[in-house]
Amino acid sequence: MAHSMSLDDAPLNKFHTKMVIFVTGGLFVDGYILGSISIALALAGPQLHISPLWTGLIGSSALIGLFLGSAVFGWVTDLVGRQPLYVANLAVFVIGSLAQFFVGSSLALFIVRLIMGIAIGADYAIGPAYLSEFIPRKRRGALLGSLNTVWTLGFVVSIIISYALRHSGPDAWRWMLAASALPAFFVLLLRIGTPESPRWLITKGRISEAKKIIHQYFGDEVGIEPLLVEHDKKTDFKQLFSKQMRRRTAFSGLFWFCHVAPYFAIATFLPELLKSLRVSNAFSGTVGLNVLELIGSVVGLMIIDRFSRRKFVIWSFILLAIPLLILGLVPITPVALVLLSFGFFALVTTGTGNIEFVYPAELFPTSLRASGTGLASATSRVGAAVGTFLLPLSLAHWGTHVTLILAGFIMVIGLVISVAWAPDTNRMTLTEASGVFQAGVVTSDEEA
Repeated sequence: MAHSMSLDDAPLNKFHTKMVIFVTGGLFVDGYILGSISIALALAGPQLHISPLWTGLIGSSALIGLFLGSAVFGWVTDLVGRQPLYVANLAVFVIGSLAQFFVGSSLALFIVRLIMGIAIGADYAIGPAYLSEFIPRKRRGALLGSLNTVWTLGFVVSIIISYALRHSGPDAWRWMLAASALPAFFVLLLRIGTPESPRWLITKGRISEAKKIIHQYFGDEVGIEPLLVEHDKKTDFKQLFSKQMRRRTAFSGLFWFCHVAPYFAIATFLPELLKSLRVSNAFSGTVGLNVLELIGSVVGLMIIDRFSRRKFVIWSFILLAIPLLILGLVPITPVALVLLSFGFFALVTTGTGNIEFVYPAELFPTSLRASGTGLASATSRVGAAVGTFLLPLSLAHWGTHVTLILAGFIMVIGLVISVAWAPDTNRMTLTEASGVFQAGVVTSDEEA
């Protein structure tokens, strides 16, 4: 009797394409919501009498919520399933987006964006875990990396729309923020009716349901047998800190922390940074750099599976540290060097940022995949929120150059962590990848 094909090796079909669209659609909305605050906050400040303290709090509010949502709802997703929360969080996006139009105070805007951040955090935990459990291993890097690319697209679209609306009247900032309701509603409709992950069903002992889904969407040639190794696996959040798993938990959170802490702070306050470095048209510079981010993310998507995961993440930190340290260490920075350095940073940060949605989904078993991914995302958002909150204060007290040196130093820390701990997980099945630390770190040379 011929052996059945594993879900990890199933050929791409229309269902895979639909799942990628449905999951990445949520990340588009995530990116739009997080990106829209940059220009909107600058315009809302005088109208709502937003103090520097509240500027930092509102700028980081969605990131604080993201921390809570990722940490809590990743675990909940491993308990109750991927599909129900995958739909519910989009409903929160729609309601929250519309609510932003009617806020009348700094506190109200902070609360609404905090709630929306919780929903984004849930999406960060659910999306990569859910998608990774369907797609074949040969395409896993590119397809999971597309989450970051589409997130970047949403972020850039929000900047472009906000830039276009900035002179449309006193309520321009309200329209900028509320506009995310439209794509959120569309993605909500698409997600209704998607199947539960058969891998998750197997961990709960629901074998017949898993088998039915596999046969319905992948055909009879794809069997359930290779997945049964995870049959009846208990979801215990404490296992993430056990001797067997604490190293992967630390790595997945810390490398992501170092990747995004400088990025979100710089992206949120990019107009102010450019002005401080004597770039006259800061809004145009912001739009241009965000377009470069989109280009970088597409390029990164094309190359992510051509390198080992280890090489990819190590070189990402090297290349990100260079422009930040140049801007920080050159006392009087020519405008051309400012734009060149920020442009290089924009290209690299999103191109290499694709790895952020790949590594965590590969490092944890199915019973803890959303929990581990959620905790990694939550850890990263601590850095993003703190960086976004502290950047305007750092600019005011220490100046632009010291602030950028500190951002570069964070990248150096990420480099050290990656050299010490980064494993290779590409071309492995999800089961093999989730056990990589037990087997020892596979270096890129060994893999080749």
